[in-house]
Amino acid sequence: MRGSATDSTSTPGHRHLRRAAVPLASAALLLPLLGAAPAQGTTDSSAGRLQHAFATAATEYHVPQSVLLAVSYLQSRWDWHAGAPSVSGGYGPMHLTDARTAIATTEHYAEGTEDARGDAARAAVHPDVKAPAESALPARLKTLPKAAQLTGLPAEELRTDPTANVAGGAALLAAAQKELGEPLSADPADWYGAVARFSGADDAATAATYADDVYDVLRTGEERVTDDGQLVALAAQPELAADTAQLRQAGLGTLPTDGVECPSSVSCEAVWAPYAQFGNDDYGNHDLGDRPVSQAIKYIVIHDTEGAWDGVLNLIQDPTYVSWNYTIRSTDGLIAQHVKAKDVAWHAGNWDVNARSIGIEHEGFLANPDAWYTEAMYRSSARLVKYLAGKYGIPLDRQHILGHDNVPGPTTSTIPGMHTDPGPYWDWRHYFQLLGHPFKRTAGKQGGLVTILPDYARNQPVYTGCTTSGEACTAHGSSEVRLYSDHDVNAPLIKDIGLKKDPTEDVNDLSSRASTGQQYAVADHWGDWTAIWYLGQKAWFQNSPTAPAAVPANGLVITPKDGLASVPVYGRAYPEKEAYPAGVPAQSVVPLPYTIPAGQKYVVGDVVPGEYYYAVTFTTDSHRVVVGKDLYYEIQYGHRVAFVRAADVNLEGSAG
Repeated sequence: MRGSATDSTSTPGHRHLRRAAVPLASAALLLPLLGAAPAQGTTDSSAGRLQHAFATAATEYHVPQSVLLAVSYLQSRWDWHAGAPSVSGGYGPMHLTDARTAIATTEHYAEGTEDARGDAARAAVHPDVKAPAESALPARLKTLPKAAQLTGLPAEELRTDPTANVAGGAALLAAAQKELGEPLSADPADWYGAVARFSGADDAATAATYADDVYDVLRTGEERVTDDGQLVALAAQPELAADTAQLRQAGLGTLPTDGVECPSSVSCEAVWAPYAQFGNDDYGNHDLGDRPVSQAIKYIVIHDTEGAWDGVLNLIQDPTYVSWNYTIRSTDGLIAQHVKAKDVAWHAGNWDVNARSIGIEHEGFLANPDAWYTEAMYRSSARLVKYLAGKYGIPLDRQHILGHDNVPGPTTSTIPGMHTDPGPYWDWRHYFQLLGHPFKRTAGKQGGLVTILPDYARNQPVYTGCTTSGEACTAHGSSEVRLYSDHDVNAPLIKDIGLKKDPTEDVNDLSSRASTGQQYAVADHWGDWTAIWYLGQKAWFQNSPTAPAAVPANGLVITPKDGLASVPVYGRAYPEKEAYPAGVPAQSVVPLPYTIPAGQKYVVGDVVPGEYYYAVTFTTDSHRVVVGKDLYYEIQYGHRVAFVRAADVNLEGSAG
């Protein structure tokens, strides 16, 4: 399913270059970008090396430089990622894929002890399924070896040298143009078909959506400093048209789209999860519901599959497996829907969150998590989330757009097994720019709250365990800042008592990390350090004026009611016992091992009613939504959100 190119998602904060608005001082830089000739006077200095690589490759392979730049922007935003591969085995600015050694050996829901359904009223679901073997990788995951053949350059050079990588991308575009029987034209309008083929998509809708995005970049222009400090610019061509008829020559198939719930601006296919009974009492792999009539949809949960696209789609169709609502492909942003929004998928490890949320998986099949996500996938995901948020009235903030790593364990025993995806390398700052809701300062210094907002590319905390336990991961931009027990990098890290272990720098250890967009009440200041209330304690992070990790914010906070030494914290917002009707077993309201001591404050994300969706049978006859009188506040407690009873706390403005 695809729509018009007019509903595209751009990136506020990145400079769009309109011809009429280009200053004279930069005209000399931008004029050569429209043609295939190298920029005059360009040197191989660090400031112009990558820009020069695009110009040189465009000349050598007779590809318009603007097309080459726009394709690369949609692949990687021109970033190099220090040579690390993406989640789909793609390397460098052109995202040349070489996935032969990058296939994961496990799948997402087999990790840890998390019960994806997360409902104690039904037996825990722990799938024991191996990721299906990939006997033959699709062509879209083998573009780097093909580029090596076309250029004569060694594959290793294409992986490790940005200049060679750009040349490889240019060679692939030129080859696609020739395969379509089109001339190597100097006019960018004549390359629509080749751009669509470059996506690697097997169907016309996905290929066209990808090409439409590239041509949107061509029309708007872009300028940014890459992750290795290079300024790259693409001049806007607002009047540029594209020969979309070329796509008919590509011989691509069509997608099954019956009943999908997607915006018109994305490519979306239907790959439905089975709702089938098997065995005596078992059924899979989701529960029928009537949302939003029966329950409001409050959250969207972002996941990373840790599995390959084809294997993941096989698993979602297995009735003995678990489920989620959508999966998004890394290479081109194709979306597959599996579970209707009205129904409850089993994805978050917390039944209360599952019953109030939609789960979106993002393809990633590297065994090591220090990888990056493509711009095509970010854009497609943002469009889907924006569409769902508008349809169901979900606020676009980090209290409602959660990572799986932000979902609380429903009970004390489940906390250690809760998942940690999409992890510290998901670029929340860029993602919310694409959503049209960029994070920004919303208060003066006395606002009382902070929004975590480090510079993603420059913020590179050391993580370990990406490939080998205890060994440092590749240096990498991150959305998260590290928290200490004092204003000193040598002080102990903040400890999460629910994890029952000492904190580490491991990439999957969430004990002492705050993530971009999350908001916390300020507890103290010391020089270039800021302290926040976090997990019932004072947590410090570096926040210097020259390298800020957070910005002032305002909002609502809760604090224990007067006279209470502390109040309990919950992992789910269930109703009181008296609310349950006959035939529906009352669910226990048991706090987590955490508390909020008197005097501490935590940011409120929402107020939610105590609710429980009783659904433990295949048929819907006995299904009930139980709503109590108790109200809860959703709060940002640590890295994960949590709930407190409204009756236990006072609600006040952030400045007191």
